[in-house]
Amino acid sequence: MVLSVIPFIIIQIPELFSLSTGQRIVILTTLVISVIFLLVYFLYQIFRPWIQIRRLEFVKHEHLIIAILKHVQQHSLGSLLTDDGAPNIPVIRMLFEELDHDSNNCISPSELKQFLREINFKSLYLDKDKAVFDILKEFDLDTDQKISKEEFVNGFSKWLNGTKHALEERSYSGRSLYDLSQIFHPWIQKKREEFEMKKQLVEAFIRHLESSALGSLLKADGTPDIDTIRSLFEKIDTDGDNQISQKKLKELVMGIKFGKIPTDVDDAVVKIMEELDTSGDHMISQEEFVVGFAKWLNTFHNQEESRDGTYQKTWEETDKLLHNKTTSVDKSLFAWLKALAPLLLGVVMLSFLAEPLIDSVQNFSKAAELPSFFVAFVLVPLATNARVATSTIKAANNKKPRTTSLTFSEIYSGVFMNNILGFSVLLSLIYWRDLSWNFSAEVLIVLIVCTIVGLIASFRSTFPVWMSFLSFFLYPLSLLLVYILEYVL
Repeated sequence: MVLSVIPFIIIQIPELFSLSTGQRIVILTTLVISVIFLLVYFLYQIFRPWIQIRRLEFVKHEHLIIAILKHVQQHSLGSLLTDDGAPNIPVIRMLFEELDHDSNNCISPSELKQFLREINFKSLYLDKDKAVFDILKEFDLDTDQKISKEEFVNGFSKWLNGTKHALEERSYSGRSLYDLSQIFHPWIQKKREEFEMKKQLVEAFIRHLESSALGSLLKADGTPDIDTIRSLFEKIDTDGDNQISQKKLKELVMGIKFGKIPTDVDDAVVKIMEELDTSGDHMISQEEFVVGFAKWLNTFHNQEESRDGTYQKTWEETDKLLHNKTTSVDKSLFAWLKALAPLLLGVVMLSFLAEPLIDSVQNFSKAAELPSFFVAFVLVPLATNARVATSTIKAANNKKPRTTSLTFSEIYSGVFMNNILGFSVLLSLIYWRDLSWNFSAEVLIVLIVCTIVGLIASFRSTFPVWMSFLSFFLYPLSLLLVYILEYVL
């Protein structure tokens, strides 16, 4: 990141030394250096692809965990997850005892390596020593080079919770998602059955209440009619205490025809109570009833996806992965040209569309009666970087060191590319069209911000929370400085 500001420093030389001549020579020199930086970066990515290597290590670690879980599931005495999806602690403890060959209540590196030899990693080449080191790093919290039973249970539980979350969020590769669906099949099947049963139960409950309502539960625009829902609550609340107890709910459920759903009234009451009783006091208040029932109506009348519905869709998509076949990496000349073509096309499009974009921004600011400064430096950057920001936040939500490290790598790479590529295109237009240089203020601010953040990132690999506030503060500060330099001074 810091290296990317070198061209920004060079272009400021005429301003720093108040040179009246030689501006085009400085622009050409800066352009040549920027292009060289860009080519060196491409070559560095090709011949020293450390980011790709780190990604490969991340994928290997992912496959290591899945292969271990798959092996354990096939040879364990029970399911790795309980019916409610929590790690099955008794099974994990039995696994620990199987790995602890000398029964000294801890797993040594040699015992761990022996366990890895028993696992079939298929086409994945695995350095057993490095795998042992990685597992010890995650499990061995007291750094005594062995894993106690408590450390093993905690570490293995984290693996299970992490992979279960990856299955729900589809953050692993297709093959890995399918393997996870096989590992967690009993739990997934139970979740499916619970989802279908709850869906049919709620639908039957809604149909019954709609038939006995004082009017339509939906307005003309399809949104829930809150007043009618409140009237329905008062009708169910026979004693007028502004609450629906389990007894009242049971009386209501007993009059519902559930069709193919098992007619266990007590079970139906419990499930409906779980959905509506958000306070956990085993009573449904009027507010809880209105909010919960409105949510049901939105879900089943407007086809909005609930979290369980998202899980169901994920499981259905994961099932399709059974027939997917993995393909090898194509290293032919055609593949190289196919990969480079979009990059070259993007550069050409950026070169030709840069000026029309500026005109469009100016026209938009006039039509919307917004300051051109606000549109150019606030709206346009937010629009162009929204996708990257969203994907970065999503990746960071995994809250794993490897994922976070890769996220920072992506950010640093993106900053370098934005600085060098965008600056090269700008300098090309200015030089070849013989335009005057009027961007010293903007370039100076980019130089200051990238230098501050780049120097911090160069000397630290972990960042306290206060640094995030500093980074956020740099954005409005940079806007203020640009405004002062352009319009005040």
